[in-house]
Amino acid sequence: MKKELLAPAGDFETLKQAIHHGADAIYLGGKKFGARKFASNFDEEEMVSAIKYCHLYGVKIYVTVNTMIYEEELEEVVEYVSFLHHAHVDAVIIQDLGLIKILREKFPNLELHASTQLHNHNQEQLKFLEELGIKRVVVARELSLDEINNLNTTMEIECFIHGALCVCYSGQCLFSSLLLGRSGNRGSCAGICRLPFELLEDGKKIESEGKYLLSPKELNTMDHIEELMRSNIASFKIEGRMKSPTTIGFIVSLYRKLIDGYEKKEPYQITEEDKKNLKMLFNREFTDGYLFHSTVYNLMNIKSPNHIGYPIGKVVSIKKDKIELELTEELNQEDGIRFLESETGMIVNFLYDKSMKLTNSIDKNCHAFIDNKAIVQVGDIVMKTLDHKLLKSLEQYSLKKIGVLLEANASVENGFTLTVIDGENKITKTAYIVQQARENPTTKERIIVQLNKTGSTPFIVENIKIEMPEDLFIPISSLNELRRSVLEELMTVRENKGIEVIENNQNNNREEYPVASKLNYTASIYTREQLEACIESGINEFYTTDFSLYQEYKDKIKIYYRLSRINQHHRNYQKERLLIGEYGSLLYAKENEVVSDYFLNIANHKAVDYLFSKNVSRVTISVENNLTQLKKLLDAYEVKPNLEMIIYGRIEAMVMKYCPLSLIVNKKETPCNCCRNGKKYQLKDRNNAIYPLRQENEKTHIFYHTPVEIEVDDYIQIGIKAFRFEFIEESGEEIKSIIKKYRK
Repeated sequence: MKKELLAPAGDFETLKQAIHHGADAIYLGGKKFGARKFASNFDEEEMVSAIKYCHLYGVKIYVTVNTMIYEEELEEVVEYVSFLHHAHVDAVIIQDLGLIKILREKFPNLELHASTQLHNHNQEQLKFLEELGIKRVVVARELSLDEINNLNTTMEIECFIHGALCVCYSGQCLFSSLLLGRSGNRGSCAGICRLPFELLEDGKKIESEGKYLLSPKELNTMDHIEELMRSNIASFKIEGRMKSPTTIGFIVSLYRKLIDGYEKKEPYQITEEDKKNLKMLFNREFTDGYLFHSTVYNLMNIKSPNHIGYPIGKVVSIKKDKIELELTEELNQEDGIRFLESETGMIVNFLYDKSMKLTNSIDKNCHAFIDNKAIVQVGDIVMKTLDHKLLKSLEQYSLKKIGVLLEANASVENGFTLTVIDGENKITKTAYIVQQARENPTTKERIIVQLNKTGSTPFIVENIKIEMPEDLFIPISSLNELRRSVLEELMTVRENKGIEVIENNQNNNREEYPVASKLNYTASIYTREQLEACIESGINEFYTTDFSLYQEYKDKIKIYYRLSRINQHHRNYQKERLLIGEYGSLLYAKENEVVSDYFLNIANHKAVDYLFSKNVSRVTISVENNLTQLKKLLDAYEVKPNLEMIIYGRIEAMVMKYCPLSLIVNKKETPCNCCRNGKKYQLKDRNNAIYPLRQENEKTHIFYHTPVEIEVDDYIQIGIKAFRFEFIEESGEEIKSIIKKYRK
């Protein structure tokens, strides 16, 4: 299987760098509906230009429309995808279930890719996506290469091999949304995982080597290229729509050399210079990630969440107006440096030698002096975070050339016919410019010289075939015009390459769906004490993650077993009540009573309809819906469907495969049992907010610092009938008090 090298582009210069350094495909976003809202991104005019530019160079282009879609956005987002389809985009990357359903019906031949935001982590989910007509799936970063190779699917598999890692399972993070109102599911993640936290044990701080307890290193799999090339991964994906053009260009160039070297059986060895340049361009330290079974020590950099650069020396003295550096690497004016221990940095605007003379460069193994503009300490390690000379060199690059074959036939009777072939397209034009030569005939050699002049076009002539008598005269200016014309048409054909747009404007009739006849309060609980308090307070439906508790009560009350939203090994459930938190678990809806959880990020009626069509009896809508958005969703129904919402409780802000307790408390590389030692663990942020931690099935769950509390009256008015309490640590008495308040 030929592997695709897929590169990000946050702007047009990055797109060009990626193409000309060897990317096979580009992914990028528009101004709306993309999961990188704060990248420059592309407006519609730029998008058309980007598609044409990619196709000119034989590069595919995929556009991210991978946010959760609210009801009021459905019409606009479909119009936007229609624009992309007519502009000949190669595929659209989608997160929202409702949007997938609409696009599959409306544009049957549009290629859809399932974003990693869909939480694609098990075999059953892949089967679900296949049934939806998805062509490619972007698998979760938490999967190992072994697990990926064991997936059985007709879809292409796309996998991140380089770049920033989310510590939370993609599509499952609500931290930024809850804390700052900036939703990761809506493309505006604030990067809460890159902020400082303290770990508390029974309310007391546990000392650690760093304070960035949720900050992973950068993924880098260059040392594993042979294993990747032998895998069933079809597309190697580089993260980085927020990264600079030079950074992306350099990363692409290295992976291009590695892939080509493997295919040609001439392995490329990453040099020390390559490694140094990579660290200076962007570096949080590197990890080979869960893809290659990294331990917590290799996965996380809790000392720094930012680009740390490359070590170039240390501070040896500090004077009133100067800082003296002892260099191990060259330092230049306009370089950026960072002092590692002091966590501060600066641009070297003025650089002085040992005689205190201004200079623009100082060699390694020498002493340099800079203006004292930062609070540092003697012994501070100096890191170069911006190499001015390196950036200038990387800004200069050769443009990719497209090899073509030219075939020419000439005669007085039939004129001069010129054909250009690029391996896929064939363009032929004829000009009646041939005359019988009276004195000096035009030689084949002269014609070859002229036809080789491709000028500013992206083409390079690899071979020319000419059939013509030797006694012909052909005006060179006319020949040049014919060559320009045929190459321009080839450019136009390549730029406008795309499939025919097939559009289905018929609306499928809605099937029957479950409706709610009466008001219903439900509760999610963990303990018997919580369950009994809820029963005593009049709650009549329950969810629990404790299977033994579920088994004990399932024939006495209406209780559901709450399945994990990380579910790589599905059990065989029959005739059970289940609350499901990931799409693979929809398989249980055939033989069990199933309610869907809020982790599915449901925000529009098309997604609701689809879950009902799969025999889900009640749908819990996303906690990111507000009253106005929910009203618009429900306005799509004459009879209101059976929907549920959270009205009280600590929302689960994040779920991680990584465990900070294993790293800091137990200090083991393998999963630990800290969470079962009877002690209470929490995270505390810089504003002293406290976030409870819970470990289940070797996954760490972080809950929001305060419970959400929503008044139900307005939601009852718009047609919501089921309201859930999410109890985590509350005692029985606290639960009774909370429910009593709502009963009033």
